[in-house]
This record gives sequence, C-alpha cells and structure tokens, in this order.
Amino acid sequence: MDLPAGILTLQRTDRWVGVPLCAILTLLRRIFECARRPGPHQVRRILFVKLAEQGSTVLAYPAIRRAIDMVGRENVYFVVFEDNRFILDAMDLIPEGNVITIATHSLFGFTFSTLRSVLQVRKIGIDAVVDMEFLTRFSAMLTFATGAKTRVGFHTFFGDGPYRGDLMTHRLLYNPHLHTSQMFEAMVEALTRDPAVLPTFEFTPSASQPLPKFRPSLSEVAEIDALLRRENPRIGSAPLILLNPNASDLLPLRRWPAMRYVELARRLLERYPDLFIGFTGSPAEAVPNNRLADEVGSSRVIPLAGKTTLRQVLVLYTRSEILVTNDSGPAHFASMTPIHVVTLFGPETPALFAARSPNAIALWAGIACSPCVNAYNNRQSVCRNNLCMQAITVDDVFQEVTGIYDSLKRTTSGN
Repeated sequence: MDLPAGILTLQRTDRWVGVPLCAILTLLRRIFECARRPGPHQVRRILFVKLAEQGSTVLAYPAIRRAIDMVGRENVYFVVFEDNRFILDAMDLIPEGNVITIATHSLFGFTFSTLRSVLQVRKIGIDAVVDMEFLTRFSAMLTFATGAKTRVGFHTFFGDGPYRGDLMTHRLLYNPHLHTSQMFEAMVEALTRDPAVLPTFEFTPSASQPLPKFRPSLSEVAEIDALLRRENPRIGSAPLILLNPNASDLLPLRRWPAMRYVELARRLLERYPDLFIGFTGSPAEAVPNNRLADEVGSSRVIPLAGKTTLRQVLVLYTRSEILVTNDSGPAHFASMTPIHVVTLFGPETPALFAARSPNAIALWAGIACSPCVNAYNNRQSVCRNNLCMQAITVDDVFQEVTGIYDSLKRTTSGN
C-alpha cells in the first residue's frame, strides 16, 4: 500500500525544499520583525489556511463560526487547494468570493496560483492568519508571505515534529490529546491572547460544538430521486444504505479490504428484504467501486460511484439511512446531514478525527501499532500492511449497522 507518486512528490518537496526555505524566511523574520511591538494586535480580517482534506474543514466549523463572531462574515477568508473548495461552498459560512484557491494540477499552475493568492491576500489587507495545517512547511511559508501581523500556527519547540522554522507570531503546541475541532477552536481563541504567554493560555474548548447543516432544495432532492430510479427503477421510496469502499489517495492505509464491503452488502440484503444498497465513490473510484457493486450479485444494489457530483452526494445522504465508510471526507460530509454514519478507523485515531455528529459511530480495533500516522511524522508510516483495518471484521460492522437500522425501523413504526 504505497502512497501515490503525486503525494510522495509533495511530501518530499515539502521536506527537501521546505526546510531550507523555512530557515531562510526565519532569518528574514528576525531581521525585519525584531522591532515590531509585541502583544496582541487588533484583528479586523481573518484568513484561514487549510489547503487539503475537506473532512478537516468540516471539523473547523466551530473555529470559523468563532472567527465570524469576532470580525463578521464578510471579513473571514480561506485559502484552499482548488480541488478542496467544494465543502466550503456547501457549508455556506463565508462569501464565495472570500475563498482563494491554489491550483495543484501542474507545477506551473501551482506556482502561479500560489503567488497570485499571496498578492490577493496582501491586497485585501489581511491582518490575522490561522494556519490549520498540521506542521507542514508550505502552509507556514504561505502564512508568513501574507504579511499579516498576527499569525497563529503550530510550532515544534523541542524538535517534537517536522522543522518549519519560526514564522508564527502566536506559536501553539499541537496537542495530540485534543480533538481536532477543539484544537482549531483554540487556534482562533489564541488571536485574542498576548503571544508572549503562548503556548500556555487558559482556554477550555467546548465539549459540545455546533455542527454545519446541509439543506438541499426540493429540486435537488427530486434530482437524486430521479437518478436512483434511473439506475434502479424498483427502488421507489425503499430504504437505502450506502457503502463507500475507498479512502482518498492521501492515505491508502485507511482502506478496509474491498471484498468485505461485498460480504457486508450480501448479509444486509439477506437480512432485510426491503433494503437497497448503494456503492458510492468519486469518478476516479468508479471502475473498482462499481465492480464491487456488481460482485454482490443482487438486483437491489445500485452502483453510484462516479455518477454524482459532490453536492449530489450530500443530497443522497439526506435520502439514505446509513453510510459505512473508511475514515475519509465522506464521513465528515455526512455529519452535515441526518444520515447515520459508521466510520472505520485504523492508522488514525477517532479520538482526534471522528465526526462530531451524534449520529456517528467509530469502529477502531485499537491494536498496538495503531494509530501510526500523526502530525509529528508528517502523516507518514512505515506500514505497508494495514492490519489495523483488517482487524475490523465484517461481523463487527454488520452488528453496528443492523443495530442502527433496527433502531430506525422501531422509531419509524412507533410513529
């Protein structure tokens, strides 16, 4: 289970190019910012840097809401990789024009759009940046390049993580015992504190945090109903359980063995004669995912991978009862809807990355070597055999799914 070439290239570039550049920028900072007055500055416009992983953007919802409370919706901005802006638009928190994108399809496009985004941020007059990336060097350099007087980000004080220079004015420790959404909230709160006292500051993130809500239009619901009928005319208003077999290429170790989704689908269909199963996935996952759907060998299976836009996937969640997925973006997208979600964790821990929805259940085997990827190792692992995911059996998932589904049926019949 090797990482894709593109991801490996980004990681190696971040290391071999990022380290010397961070060192150079740190030297420049000490020369040109040495006379700047310490202490908190007035914050009028806040920029978030969260380039990748749309699921983490959903977890940042409470932090973004806090920033909006501080400076107003029209004064909150976001820098994100172009392919990851969708979820920001779906959350509908900030104006679409406040989302600044960086292209990643080619080196030239990446370089050009990065420079363009820096110039755009400087033209806007951003005075505070929150770097929500986990100890990546590119985001630290980008944050510094904005010229903002206040820059919040994670810092490795004792070599306890990847070197990324000393480019933040408000330096925080990455806390591996605090849920990611709470850590993001603490980063925004740090904007109000004197940097001289950081990383220590008295702030307790709320245990119960607000969740983003996705509300499709009636026409969008009708569109999904039409899609389902087109793919399988028999479905009508029958209950639907969705299976999402693949995690993203960012971390292939998160994948549950594909044939277990097939076995799970067969057992669910056998137990519930009225149930339909949908296999979902991105266009890049369409061929293998839809092949799995065919492998089930049932007329009550609907292959949906590659046949929906990301927004249509959210609408599909509002039509469905349960989603079973690896630890990936869909688990967090689904938390914006009423669907129940069973998420399978292995190389990462649900204690930090589980969806915050009350309808979300995390399955994690908890073997000795899991979790093996984290912010400190740049989310890399020597593992090439994800025993942590293989340790989650079909029986484990079947038990959770049937428990939820039976409870939903009792609730429906009780009404």
